[in-house]
Formats: sequence, C-alpha cells, structure tokens
Amino acid sequence: MAAILVLHATVDGQAARIAERIAQVLARGGHEVEMLPVQARAALAALATSEAVVVGGSIRYGRYPRGLLQFVRENRDALDARPNAFFSVCLSAGGPGANPAAAWGYVEKFISDGGWQPGRIASFAGALLYTRYNPFIRLLMRLIVGMAGGETDTSRDYEYTDWEAVERFAAELDLQLRPARAA
Repeated sequence: MAAILVLHATVDGQAARIAERIAQVLARGGHEVEMLPVQARAALAALATSEAVVVGGSIRYGRYPRGLLQFVRENRDALDARPNAFFSVCLSAGGPGANPAAAWGYVEKFISDGGWQPGRIASFAGALLYTRYNPFIRLLMRLIVGMAGGETDTSRDYEYTDWEAVERFAAELDLQLRPARAA
C-alpha cells in the first residue's frame, strides 16, 4: 500500500477534521498515512517521501489560509510527481443559503492561481462554529450568514459537512492507490 501525506490548512479546525477523516479511511485501507498542517516544518520532508498526497484547505472571507497557495506554488512539481488530490472546505458548499457554484469558484481560482491541476478535487461544506469565535468574528459571521439565509443563533454551532461524501472521496482515493490486482 501507499505512503500517503494528508496536508491541511485550517482556520477554525474543520479542514483538519475533514483531513483526519480522510486519513482514517485511507489507513483503514491499509495505507501508511501521515497528517500534517501545511505550515508544519515537517511538511516538506514528508512530501518528499510520500507516494501520494492530499491537500486541503478551508475558505474564510473568500480566501484560503495564508501559506496554502504559497505551498502549492512552491511545491507544484513535487505534487505533480505523485498521485494527488485537493479538497476545499467552504460554508457556501452546503447548508442553508448554500451556493455551491460560489464554493467551486474558490476552488477554480485556487487551482488557477497555484498553477496546479489536482488529480481529484472535492468541495465540502464546513461548519459554523459560533461558540468558538471571538465576539467580533461571531457578529461578522452572523451578519454574513444571515444575509445568505443561514442560521443566526450564535448560542450553538452548526455542522454542514457531509461526512458520507468525505468518506466516499477518501474511499475513491484508496481504490485509486491500491496496486493493480493480477487477473
């Protein structure tokens, strides 16, 4: 089985949770999986020794976390040298007031700006974590989400991630990375 690196860039932790679920599915498939933040010093060394890589990031205010695009630009050749995939996490991808076209627009811009064409791409809805936000971010998110017709009760969090879709994406990667069986 393959040595797979799962890299993530997250703001509030949802992209890391999704990366963790992907890593779990791949590990259950018998792969050796390492999961790291894209900003980790060990990410470059891990990329060099991996046989496949999954990169993911979350959108906040129309942007991916700092460092994700730079990592892709600086390591495009290494990413292209092995089977790879990209996943994006965005509130626009699901839930009340969803705008999947907008979510895919962020993905397309990222791919264009990074000059990288991942082998597989997925867009997953994120989570609205009001209880974890500082007061300013909570108010700002409430206004943005409210204008889109979403949930505005800031006393609780809202999970929009379709975990079955995440597991399907990971299972497809698992199948792609399995050695061809003799007929």
